[in-house]
Amino acid sequence: MNSEIPVRTKVALYGAMCVLLIPFVFPTWWMVTSSLKPISDIFVFPPQLFPTHPDWSSYRQVFTIQPFAQQYWNSAWIAAVVTACTLAVSSMAGYAFARIRFPGADLLFIVVLTGLLIPSEVTIVPLFQMFLKLGWVNTHWPLVLIPVFGAPSVFATFIMRQFFIALPQELEEAARVDGLGRFEIFRTIALPLARPALASVGIFTFLQSWNMYLEPIVFLSTPTKFTLPQALTQYTDAYGGPMWNIQLAAATLTALPVLIVFVLAQRQFVEGLAHTGLKG
Repeated sequence: MNSEIPVRTKVALYGAMCVLLIPFVFPTWWMVTSSLKPISDIFVFPPQLFPTHPDWSSYRQVFTIQPFAQQYWNSAWIAAVVTACTLAVSSMAGYAFARIRFPGADLLFIVVLTGLLIPSEVTIVPLFQMFLKLGWVNTHWPLVLIPVFGAPSVFATFIMRQFFIALPQELEEAARVDGLGRFEIFRTIALPLARPALASVGIFTFLQSWNMYLEPIVFLSTPTKFTLPQALTQYTDAYGGPMWNIQLAAATLTALPVLIVFVLAQRQFVEGLAHTGLKG
């Protein structure tokens, strides 16, 4: 049986995908090109696909109006630390729920999953009071601890558990016969095989931390400690109106690392999703 797709069908499919791609690509294209336009040209109708006279001064002003480089560094190191800690916590917790059987394991896992049902807005006030008593308000500690021990880590634990459940237990039984302990089996066998799942968790976690907005506006008040989502709201003129070209330039610089990470890791991301959440 010949399963090759006819040429006309391929052309139609590619054409349909190109049309469906427009609503997703156009906003990004408009953001990048508008950052090179004067404010008077940004909202003209019909929209200009290309700036007539590209002006790069808005990118320079991004760094002169406020400490954008420091804010960029704040988001970068917080996202890196949160991603590393979440990978460590979720991989060990997911392996424990998948392989270690103890009384009440399933009930405990359900209790952990209920953390996904609680909106962050519900817990932000008691969390603020707790960090205020600890003296950690206007520091980066809340932005690190809340994701690592909150809903993002719960979701990451769920993904890791589903992946470890799908792994053949024969691999671990052979290692146990060789005298390896539980942690050594996890470190030398289970964890290396979980690279696709770890890649998915890493991307999800990095994006969540990079785009975090509610927690920074609640816990941070000093511009040099702001993260990027909070910093984007500070580009306003003397009357409180947005400076659109500068704000779009800052947004372009903010989105750049996310696009780079996804393009470089999209294969591992798709592979990880294909191997997780399908069993158990």
